[in-house]
Amino acid sequence: MSPARATGTVDAPAVFIGDVAVDEYFAADTWVMPGDKTIIDTLAVYMGGSIANAARVHAGFGGRTEFISLLNRGDLTDRILADLAENRVAVPHMLFDEEIGDQRNLIFLVDGEHVVMTPDVDERPMRLPEDALADLARPGYLYTTLDRAQRLRLGALDATGVLRELRAAGRRVVFDLDVGGLAEGDIALIRGAHVVMMNDRGFEASFGDGASEAEVRAWLVAHEVEVLLHSRAAAGAIVHTASETFEVPGYAVPVADVTGAGDTLGGSLVYGLGAGWPLRRAAGFAVAAASRSVMRMGPNGGIATEDDIERFVEEFARAAAQTS
Repeated sequence: MSPARATGTVDAPAVFIGDVAVDEYFAADTWVMPGDKTIIDTLAVYMGGSIANAARVHAGFGGRTEFISLLNRGDLTDRILADLAENRVAVPHMLFDEEIGDQRNLIFLVDGEHVVMTPDVDERPMRLPEDALADLARPGYLYTTLDRAQRLRLGALDATGVLRELRAAGRRVVFDLDVGGLAEGDIALIRGAHVVMMNDRGFEASFGDGASEAEVRAWLVAHEVEVLLHSRAAAGAIVHTASETFEVPGYAVPVADVTGAGDTLGGSLVYGLGAGWPLRRAAGFAVAAASRSVMRMGPNGGIATEDDIERFVEEFARAAAQTS
């Protein structure tokens, strides 16, 4: 079924807290091992960063979007802020620290896959000002990662306290765990989340090989998490709740660049849920958007409109019917 038009039911902008960076692309014919040498091609430079990508996707669909990170005030930051503004992502609570280094990702493409290398510029706390709480503590969605959530501070509140305050005010927290999965020390932050997202690697790291639906559901109940979305690249996704597990079919498409596919999945899911769509519909829309994104180069290949996703789904269905 094709995605339908959103009506918009959320009171406050969706807030995305995380990284933003300049993504520098390179390509090689083969992966190299330590001690080897190879020639690489220098490709394009894009404005990227995982959570910023998700924010741009969300804004592209017309969602009200805010992004928060911790940046310096240099020339690169000016470029980043200009790009966010161009993509209709608001930054009223952006945090600044002159000692923070420039944010860059080095992305290497080989055989349809990618390796992302991120220089470690700083891991200092992200201290939200007291007046930010009034704006952020409103019904809506908050999309972030464990790394960024762990760094949140507000007055005397640590990260767990900040998230607790926001959830109590109606913020539905969505965690993108990507490949890292969960460790025992993460549970306090995860507890009470609306959605936890992870890919195949993250799922195996969190639950081991061959975890049953019953085991995942028991984990959700034990930690008061409403939804676990296990993304499976071209195979689609498996969605778990305390009461059901269902699969979302994927799309076999030609791959140009997988960078940003998970970010597109997350930004699209938050858009659909924020519009009041049922979980199945929002998850199907998100998988379609992520699949379409890998057909385009660059981390922002997922920026689209609802009409773009609807056309993609319809064209894919027509092509599949012609070859069957």
